[in-house]
Amino acid sequence: MNILHLDSNHPLLISQLKALGFTNNEDYTSSKEAIENQIHVYDGIVIRSRFKIDKQFLDAASNLKFIGRVGAGLENIDCNYAAKKGIKLISAPEGNRNAVGEHSLAMLLALLNKLNKANDEVSNGKWDREGNRGSELDGKTVGLIGYGNMGKAFAKKLRGFDVDVLCYDIKPNVGDQNARQVSLEELQDKSHVLSLHTPETPLTVNMINSEFISRFKNPFWLINTARGKSVVTKDLVVALNSGKILGAGLDVLEYEKSSFENIFSNQMPEEFKYIISAENVILTPHVAGWTVESKEKLAQTIVDKIKTEFLLK
Repeated sequence: MNILHLDSNHPLLISQLKALGFTNNEDYTSSKEAIENQIHVYDGIVIRSRFKIDKQFLDAASNLKFIGRVGAGLENIDCNYAAKKGIKLISAPEGNRNAVGEHSLAMLLALLNKLNKANDEVSNGKWDREGNRGSELDGKTVGLIGYGNMGKAFAKKLRGFDVDVLCYDIKPNVGDQNARQVSLEELQDKSHVLSLHTPETPLTVNMINSEFISRFKNPFWLINTARGKSVVTKDLVVALNSGKILGAGLDVLEYEKSSFENIFSNQMPEEFKYIISAENVILTPHVAGWTVESKEKLAQTIVDKIKTEFLLK
């Protein structure tokens, strides 16, 4: 089988596939159109988020048997059309779930203890202990929306704290010993922390808007390590100003392109200018699942799944 690699990944991915007998070709720079002209000769592709795999691309890929996505989400692939063509979709949420769980916890603790604000002030010669008095996580209720690999990993990290963990998911019976599955209404009624662990779908785009936020009984902290388009940034800013949202840890932003490339430009929206300067907002550049260890684990997961699907059956 011939495999085309469209994004660079951990070297073990190619070396192990080669050892298994696969032929590997790499093209990290050609345009999508140029790739479409040659894709018919390949049995598989491995991609992160370089471009969208749409109907036109899939029609050109007349020999394609699988798409390996080195990551968790599949929103850059027309999954329904791929399935109709009999193309196997392989993703690797197991590879970076621990990294996302740790990053979510780090963001939450940093927000509660005002680490962002305190660090900036001390670095600039200001020593304000009272102004940086933090809040403890113990005794609070943490609500998770989305309880798959990422949500479960975060809930596992919370076991060392005296907290109630609730989860809401469109799938039934996903709760476990680390989180009790509840209705969305109960989650909004009880939570002091909201953490998102959902894919990008029509149901989740613009999900966190003013109406949604207003349904929370308590002021709450927001963590988003999932997808940026789930949160309406203008409505987030309004809630931050009103105190309904006490602080936000955002690893992903509404303004990201599908390739997750640089979002900065000379014409930044006013709400973006607000959140990058707000003391109670922590931002990271879509790296929650982007650790040294997860890079290796993501690649290994893809290799293992290709091996299982095509060599062991």
